Amino acid sequence: MKINIYYGGRGLIGDPTLYVLNKIQEVLRELNVTVERYDLYEFKNNIVTLPQTLKDTDGIILATTVEWYSIGGYMQQFLDACWLYGDKEKIANIYMCPVVMATTYGEHDAVKTLTEAWEILGGRPITGICGYIAEVSELEQNAGYDRVIEKRTEDMYRSINQKVPIFPNSNQAVKQKITFTQSLNLTPQEAEQLSELASDDLYVQKQKEDIQELASMFKDLMNVKEPDSTAYLQDFKTHFYPQAGFRAVYKFIMPETRLPLIVKVNHTEMDCYYGDMDNVDVEMQVSADVMDEIVAGRMTFQKAFMSGDMKMKGDFKVLRTLDLLYVFKNS
Repeated sequence: MKINIYYGGRGLIGDPTLYVLNKIQEVLRELNVTVERYDLYEFKNNIVTLPQTLKDTDGIILATTVEWYSIGGYMQQFLDACWLYGDKEKIANIYMCPVVMATTYGEHDAVKTLTEAWEILGGRPITGICGYIAEVSELEQNAGYDRVIEKRTEDMYRSINQKVPIFPNSNQAVKQKITFTQSLNLTPQEAEQLSELASDDLYVQKQKEDIQELASMFKDLMNVKEPDSTAYLQDFKTHFYPQAGFRAVYKFIMPETRLPLIVKVNHTEMDCYYGDMDNVDVEMQVSADVMDEIVAGRMTFQKAFMSGDMKMKGDFKVLRTLDLLYVFKNS
């Protein structure tokens, strides 16, 4: 028996999903199962070619870590590649076990996403492992968790080895009636070239630039005005309440603005402007309507996050400090 593991996390030290996967691999090897693991972040330029590795497997494990929201980009790219380039006849006979550990929230939603995606692909999902683990030390110090992992792994092995029947589901029925994939009738050489283009970062970036240029041209033709590049800057400057010894960089991504709003706080000094930065402490996605509510004092940053009106990734403690740094009063 052969089982492939596809890990969609970032490979960070302290990732609880890596701990679980290592335990699973130990159990599978004791059961004489051939295990091959693919860390998707190491294949980020060749993810579109990975569906080819499904051809000689009896089962797979789709594993990811919920650090912010849902299954993450690498796993989504892999599932997209399975839909576009995977052998659906082979996938139909492959059992899939989801493994999701969350350091924030949403592990059950992520398992549901993986399960439904595999069903739509025509595969056979089985019961997996999921949980909320804030620190990997919680797993290391609790022998009971190891027993749970071992038991679930043994159940997975039996399901695959005995080829346990899976009830039909509506996702597969929809796939059979309405398919969104088109047969391109490509030769093997053309398919290989397409995979190379899809994995070529420079090619993809050029396509994005061309699309952006076309969008800008159509905006000009339709006399669509660019968003105000000074919006919210004065609000942040006039409502700044310094916190001693605190330093952080925030990025606000708003669909209504061409560039993100960057807010830098350094002790008693602050700066804000529209630009872009990669290394920030907290990145937020929020609409201009919600931002208007915040600067008007009718909502706080934390309330917007807790209500789901704002999404974030980064340090939650740094996010909470925003409401101390910027006190917007309801006028």
